Amino acid sequence: MRFLYYPLRRLLYAFWVIIGATFIVFLVFNVVVGDPTAVLLGKYATPAAMATLSHSLGLDRPWYIQYWDILQSAFTFNFGHSWSSKQNILKMFQEGALVSLSVTLPVFLIGNAVVISMALWMTKYRGSIWDRLLVTFCIIMISISPLIYILVGQGVFAFKLGLFEIMGYERGFLACIPYIILPVIIQVLIHFCYNYRFYRTIMLDEIYQDYVRTARAKGLTEQVILFKHVLKNVMVPIITILVKGMPSLLFGSVLIENFFGIPGLGNVITNAINCCDFPTIKAATVVAAVLSIICNIFGDILYALVDPRMKL
Repeated sequence: MRFLYYPLRRLLYAFWVIIGATFIVFLVFNVVVGDPTAVLLGKYATPAAMATLSHSLGLDRPWYIQYWDILQSAFTFNFGHSWSSKQNILKMFQEGALVSLSVTLPVFLIGNAVVISMALWMTKYRGSIWDRLLVTFCIIMISISPLIYILVGQGVFAFKLGLFEIMGYERGFLACIPYIILPVIIQVLIHFCYNYRFYRTIMLDEIYQDYVRTARAKGLTEQVILFKHVLKNVMVPIITILVKGMPSLLFGSVLIENFFGIPGLGNVITNAINCCDFPTIKAATVVAAVLSIICNIFGDILYALVDPRMKL
């Protein structure tokens, strides 16, 4: 019962956070942005046409009813239909999410496994020429715009060398593989360069702790010390980074999807912005907020599981 009490308490807290987040979304789209009918009808829109369109879209309803629709959608995921394509928004998101995950999930799994393992392993060679070269390499690479990685990857490895496919994404587990290899490699490289120094720092902070010196004095091998003891004690900051990156599994590859013609959620959102499709944009904002809240709750539970000092 005690184990269940903590998640339930976090869910109750999340309920009020969702109310606040949806209210901010309502204020942004209904107060700050204003009436979208002028944009939808163009610069020659007449007041009569704007009033008719506003009524057909339900924009002339009382504010509390419009806010209720947004709040309700955060719990039911019933977002209605797109203004531009007339499709069901939830169905659009479901189809786009599967495509986006085909790119972002391998990046998340491979990228984090590589950067954590490399940062942990390089603590054995801290201060060596290899350590300094790797840090310098990461600093140089993060100083370059991600767009350059995409253009160089497409221009050199796809067009000139013909090693990868970059257009014509096909749905399906096996059919999509030739089209996601280059995007995955590019994003894994970017992920590694942006996160290596952070992981290296927390590993080095831990490697100088007393328990590590005691383990060495007992004769434990360096591999056992690093991958059994040190890794276990740096799990809290690692979980923080992992949880922070989870929402990007759905919404974090807009640039990649546009340049590689991948019909994922990034393309759905880009098209919605270009068409002033407010329901789709609001739905994406609400989903991102709810997903972030759920990931934070998941992270809090993991903290309590890996760190005995945190009570459930």
